[in-house]
Amino acid sequence: MSAPPKERYIPNGLKFIFGGCAGMAATVIVQPLDLIKTRMQLSGGGKSSFAMGSEIIAREGFFKLYTGLSAALLRQATYTTTRLGVYNYLFDSYRESHVGVNPSFALKTGMGIAAGGVGSFIGTPAEVALIRMTADGRLPKEQRRNYRSVVDAITRIIKEEGLTKLWRGATPTVVRAMVVNAAQLSTYSQAREMFIKFVPDGIFLHFCASMLSGLITTIASMPIDIIKTRIQNAAKGQSQAAVVSNLLRNEGVLSLWKGFLPYYARLGPHTVLTFIFLEQLNATYFRYT
Repeated sequence: MSAPPKERYIPNGLKFIFGGCAGMAATVIVQPLDLIKTRMQLSGGGKSSFAMGSEIIAREGFFKLYTGLSAALLRQATYTTTRLGVYNYLFDSYRESHVGVNPSFALKTGMGIAAGGVGSFIGTPAEVALIRMTADGRLPKEQRRNYRSVVDAITRIIKEEGLTKLWRGATPTVVRAMVVNAAQLSTYSQAREMFIKFVPDGIFLHFCASMLSGLITTIASMPIDIIKTRIQNAAKGQSQAAVVSNLLRNEGVLSLWKGFLPYYARLGPHTVLTFIFLEQLNATYFRYT
């Protein structure tokens, strides 16, 4: 009797490359939603996402919705490349050592936490640049930083504030990423296993699993994301504790979920598109190798 065929795996280096490419492709599509989400998190008012988007277009022009795209792409190239690469490596290593058995939900969650922590620390400089670039248009002209690109932003931050400021807000960034990845990666894997019993494997399956994963991730991670955004955009010399206490005192606990709709509207499709692009890259690799 012949031995069962050996399960095929994607080389570890390509796991990282495919993860980054998938995240960057998704970011190009959803960047306007990310900008609206950031502006809402920094605003003290109660504007809706539609009102905020309309105001940006009216005051700054349609293409300003893509402000910070270079920083967003660099963030995906560093953060998403690392987190998806690490998660897929850990996931496949477990399956290989346990003869094709999928890890438990708890173990998937642990893998997501580890992947998110590593990826977010590497991606924090691009995150700081992204927050500042997308927030710039809401400031009076004389107070704007006017970064020309992510390279200009990072260079000026180092020159004007010091190298360590590229990791401003690194703690909430890492914590947020751990929460996001624990929820997003583990729930996507789990939802995919659940839905595949009822939905044929393909883009619609990836869509269903991603939207459920995105909803759970949004609810869990929004408070940390808002705190992170406020800290990274804070004026020089303002402590992180002061930023958080001012937010809660002036705007209340519910402000931690401000911008829920654009956050989910951004995270949901971004999750969907990232995993669809990733699945298609994986399928293409297996098809031609």
